Amino acid sequence: MNAPAEKVWNFFNAPEHIVKWGSPSPDWHTTTAENDLRTGGKFLYRMEAKDKSFGFDFGGVYNEVKANQVIAYTMGDGRKVNINFTKEGGAIKVTETFEAETQNSLEQQQSGWQAILDNFKNYTETNS
Repeated sequence: MNAPAEKVWNFFNAPEHIVKWGSPSPDWHTTTAENDLRTGGKFLYRMEAKDKSFGFDFGGVYNEVKANQVIAYTMGDGRKVNINFTKEGGAIKVTETFEAETQNSLEQQQSGWQAILDNFKNYTETNS
């Protein structure tokens, strides 16, 4: 994404920003976000369908946090996620690697996580 590393990091992790971009589609939203961004810290986001037909908590514990570089965490169900923030010229590449769950196809999961990252990119590039 075309934004400075510090802005990308802040928008990715600050609760007041997470609630603005943390959804896979326009009919979903993140209603609340709590984030204690440090190794051993916890996070908890509430994601809901806007029509209130479904919602869930998404949370976990941070295993590693290196500002502007790496976030690794374990979700509440024990699956691991690694996020790398890499400088590429004047841009920042955000790469998320996650352990898949068994209820949905891998393609559905990848599509959902990518849609959230796309929302994050759009939000970060269009807001100051």
